[in-house]
Amino acid sequence: MSLYRRTLAYFHPFLGQTVFATVLTLGAIGFNLLKPWPFKYIIDGVLFPPDATHAGAHEQLAHWFGALSSEAIIIILCVAIVVINLLAGIINLVTSLIFVRIGLSALLKLRTELYAYLQSLPLKFHDSRRSADSSFRVAYDSQAIQTIYNKGFTNIFQSGITLISTFAVMVVLDWKLTLISLGIVPLMVATIRYYALRIRSESTTIQERESAVLTVAQEGLASVRMVHAFGREDWEVGQFHQSARQSLEANLRLTGTNMRSALVISTLMAFGTAAMYCLGSLHVVGGTLSLGTLIIFAAYLQALYTPLEQLTYTAWALEGAAAGMQRCFEVLDREDDVKDAPDAVEITSTEGLIRMENVQFGYDEARMILKGVNVEVKPGQTVAFVGGTGAGKSTLISLVPRFYDPNAGKVFLDGRDVKSIRKKSLRNQISIVLQDTLLFSTTIRENIAYSRPGATEAEIIEAAKRAQAHEFVMAMPDGYASQVGERGGHLSVGQRQRLGIARAFLKNAPILLLDEPTSALDPTTEAAIMDTIKELMRGRTTLIITHRIATVHDMEKIVVLKNGCVAEQGTGPELVARGGAYAELYHSANLG
Repeated sequence: MSLYRRTLAYFHPFLGQTVFATVLTLGAIGFNLLKPWPFKYIIDGVLFPPDATHAGAHEQLAHWFGALSSEAIIIILCVAIVVINLLAGIINLVTSLIFVRIGLSALLKLRTELYAYLQSLPLKFHDSRRSADSSFRVAYDSQAIQTIYNKGFTNIFQSGITLISTFAVMVVLDWKLTLISLGIVPLMVATIRYYALRIRSESTTIQERESAVLTVAQEGLASVRMVHAFGREDWEVGQFHQSARQSLEANLRLTGTNMRSALVISTLMAFGTAAMYCLGSLHVVGGTLSLGTLIIFAAYLQALYTPLEQLTYTAWALEGAAAGMQRCFEVLDREDDVKDAPDAVEITSTEGLIRMENVQFGYDEARMILKGVNVEVKPGQTVAFVGGTGAGKSTLISLVPRFYDPNAGKVFLDGRDVKSIRKKSLRNQISIVLQDTLLFSTTIRENIAYSRPGATEAEIIEAAKRAQAHEFVMAMPDGYASQVGERGGHLSVGQRQRLGIARAFLKNAPILLLDEPTSALDPTTEAAIMDTIKELMRGRTTLIITHRIATVHDMEKIVVLKNGCVAEQGTGPELVARGGAYAELYHSANLG
């Protein structure tokens, strides 16, 4: 399906409104064709004597107005000019509002679909691209659909009908002048074709450069604390200036192309107009054409060239908008490689038995992060995963909720391949606490309830109490209605972590994934948080990742990962006694 056909599909729900507006447009075109006629009759039927050239106009006015004076006829025809223009303007206003509303509705539909699909795509997709680029496609590239509809399809229809009807009237008036006037059309078509592909290419470059500007600005402002700490303000401004300059250069190139193409088109129309005036004036001098007819023909020529010019700019606007729509469809065409199987089932509970068989995973085939991992976690068991940086710990537990799917091997939950379970129901059975709890720029209440939106106030408060967060929350001016700031900036690291734990308590899922939950905390806060986490872990199947060996040494099972493989597993004392990889980590932490 072509890009434009795919775009039109977004307007199917608004077909009835489009048809209604189209009918109104036909009426507006009819009034536009009538606009020059009252003045023609003023010239040929009133201002000039009823000679051979102007007799027809005099007879027509006599038929319409009888014995009215010339002054009265002029006034009536001038009023007709106002009425015709007013009616055409009203209809154009109504149709424009309808078309704009349809375009904005389609934009809403596309943006929502694009954002929803981005939300559903696996983390591997988001890991491979900048978040600002995805945001740019949702916020800005999507606007191309409105351009394609309001400046594209509607303009093409209106201009096409205007061209056909104007051409028909011009042929009746003087077919020779019409042919002379249309002599430039093949040259205009050639000009449009020449510049169209160049405009699409340059428009695509602009979209990419503007996306880069947004990325640099977003990253620089999000990291402003670090920028200030290292005194890198000038460097950040330089990076932004360089990116913005590249965007400026791309815009200048497109503007130059548009201006050159517009010059060519206007010159061609000037040639056509001059040729018509030359031949038409000779006809008037020869007595074969009235002055009024020449004037009305000139008006129709303008009415003919205006839609031709609009079609030219429409073609270029479509090429520019096509670049934006192509970037939107690139996302929508991206296959979800962690999608639900056709026969996937819903689960409402789980015992929590997790088993990984010969699991292999890599973000690309050339670099495997996990290599044949075999691990079993029994229901209600707590298993700690330790190892050096890059050993694959976080990647491994990310396979349980299907943030990624393994390249080879399988992950089972209660003996069922997780690929055969619907992702949403699978993730409903899992709570996650990360190293850096992500909070939204809203209230403490809404952040805790994010894990279970229907929770009551009492349940939210109970979860906060179990996470030992209630005391500091009530000390804030607005309690649970207090705003946390962007990314929880109004709270300390420990406070943010307690809210993340409160979320997990509120969700009350049977499986708990903990990814470095205390690594960013000082020892005192870590000890307090670990007491809370141990309360959270009670009765749940828990997978915990940490670099802090002391935190997990006494847990019932420890799995040591090294270079993407399971180096050894067992209890802390057993592994120390073996003198292997775990013992090395244990002694390097000065624990024995």
